[in-house]
Amino acid sequence: MARRSFSRRNFLKYTGMMGALAGGAALTGCGGSGSSNGGGSSNGDNIKIGVSIWSSTDALGKLSVDIIKKAADILGVEISTVDQGHVSEQVTASIETLCAAGCQGIIVCNSADSEMTSAINTCNDNQVYLAQFYRMISKDASPDVYALAESSQYYVGAVHENEVDNGKQLISLLTADNDKAYEGIQKGARNIKLEGWTVGDATFQQRWEGYKKGVEEWNSAHPGDTVTLSDPVYANTSSSEGANVTQQFYNTDPSMDALIVAGGGGDPLVGSVGQLANMGLTGKIRVASTDFLDDLEDQLKSGGMYCESGGHFCDPLYAFMMVYNAIKGTDGYVPQAGSFGKEIKFPYVFVSSVDEYKDYEKYFVDEAPYTDDEIKELASKSFDDLNAAATALSIEDVKKRHQS
Repeated sequence: MARRSFSRRNFLKYTGMMGALAGGAALTGCGGSGSSNGGGSSNGDNIKIGVSIWSSTDALGKLSVDIIKKAADILGVEISTVDQGHVSEQVTASIETLCAAGCQGIIVCNSADSEMTSAINTCNDNQVYLAQFYRMISKDASPDVYALAESSQYYVGAVHENEVDNGKQLISLLTADNDKAYEGIQKGARNIKLEGWTVGDATFQQRWEGYKKGVEEWNSAHPGDTVTLSDPVYANTSSSEGANVTQQFYNTDPSMDALIVAGGGGDPLVGSVGQLANMGLTGKIRVASTDFLDDLEDQLKSGGMYCESGGHFCDPLYAFMMVYNAIKGTDGYVPQAGSFGKEIKFPYVFVSSVDEYKDYEKYFVDEAPYTDDEIKELASKSFDDLNAAATALSIEDVKKRHQS
């Protein structure tokens, strides 16, 4: 099937137009929320889905909401979004707000497992389906919350990445020599500082587990050339806190040679990279992250970034599809009490050179990964086929579809 050319600029322009057309339908009482009525199809059956997200305006948050808006328009679904800043009280309040607004389903990017107790109970009480995106409840760290999800007839599941492997791979990239990196930071790192975003977040905990495993594996293989990893210092989701944490690390230990900004939506990374530039340390300290910067190619050229892992903005699209099908009563999507729900793990993309980024940019930035017809097809897939489509969403897979 031939793909229609669809640049990110056109993608954002398109979704912006849709949002503007639907602006008159914005809900009152949803402070900070926006509403979009899909008009591209009549098969939504008056479905309304809520989106609880840390921010709909930062780089990743905007793309996440935009692709949901695109899918909603194609499928004739109304959506309502609430920004909650990854503040626990606001996360739980956002679920209450969206239930009160008449949503039959909600997708949420929460900040900590503990918030999901209230979120699941609220959805149970209101008979509203719920799925997570970019997040997963930890069975080991939060057994009570996990058990609550299992007992719920409305918890649909979670869409997230394999965070432990992601963390190990980032450490592998940081510690290895890289002759394609900016010349000042080509040698591998040995003194790594860790910037987290929120205490208790299951995604961060998994990434941190991966970082520690990566360090252990390196040190086991290189006993005479060991690596140290600091305990995390948390920057939440703001660029100013990212800058402050970075300066704090350097002031305490100027021998640091690498910084992992574990996540937080992108703004903490922007603050950290900017602070290193202000301190004259660009190209001297290796920076790794799991949030792609808009200017990543330039940062790789200047040494502002050493390597990054990232997925794409499709996790929320797949969570949206899961909730959409649960609302429609599609076999295989409707939760059954006694089982956790469905789980989709996305593959990550790793970039540690300008050439690698150009491949990513071509197939994930300049064009949206899916056309309108492909989004319609995703919505009609069984869960097993939807899961298979998610795990195949790689640069190589999109290349093949571009060329077909």
